[in-house]
Amino acid sequence: MNLSNKVIVILGGTTGLGLSAAHACVRAGGRLIVVGRNAENARRAVVELGPQSRSLTADASDPSTAGRSINLAMAEFQRFDALYHVAGGSGRQHGDGPLHEITDGGWEKTMHWNLTSMFYSNRAAIQSFLDRKTGGSILNMGSVLALAPSAAYFSSHAYAAAKAAIIGMTRSAAAHYATHNIRLNVLAPALVETPMSSRAQQNAEIMRFVRTKQPLDGGRIGLPSDVDEAAVFFLSDASKFVTGQVLSIDGGWQLSDGQTTPLDPLG
Repeated sequence: MNLSNKVIVILGGTTGLGLSAAHACVRAGGRLIVVGRNAENARRAVVELGPQSRSLTADASDPSTAGRSINLAMAEFQRFDALYHVAGGSGRQHGDGPLHEITDGGWEKTMHWNLTSMFYSNRAAIQSFLDRKTGGSILNMGSVLALAPSAAYFSSHAYAAAKAAIIGMTRSAAAHYATHNIRLNVLAPALVETPMSSRAQQNAEIMRFVRTKQPLDGGRIGLPSDVDEAAVFFLSDASKFVTGQVLSIDGGWQLSDGQTTPLDPLG
């Protein structure tokens, strides 16, 4: 897959899944604007990615960030071809959890961070593609939890709702803008080894469960590199006849029961 003629904006592109995808895009010949909230991470990302990249330190949940990112792409590379929205994350520490426990603040933070930020970025990208009459590709980061809940260890219901809404908005927009040659798709990974999943990675019981819930390749947590090639596919012309799709990259999550620790009948 070839990205040599593509300029791509990756929101959430300075760490985790976004940074890993950025490396894959550079290897495929793409030129990038990577966006993240932490200035040091942004500086380090550009050093790693090399001269084909530029960075912007900004928060994707700020309504001006996506527009600034696209303007930077046009100023630096005179093109804007694709947007990959990875930004977002768990709202657990802010009050997300099972529905009866979610705080108002937890709901608002989780939805704003995940869904509203995606609305801002997709709107800005669509406006740019329409204004320039170029077409383009938008790829959004979903989650397997929007499709296949796991009650034992992953009951973050605001997060699941936000990721499900991302699928709904993406598919609806894909239908509306297909005649403009604007494509929108979603990746839905299961548990992947990123900073966001550190809680699960540090819990031996959860990791035992994951090995049975994600049984492919010996049973393991996903790696960012497991998602990279799918991202490159959707951002490239290799997917020029694909829109409105949700690709699960889940190691078998949706097909497997997963083995939880038996409950103590006296507990």
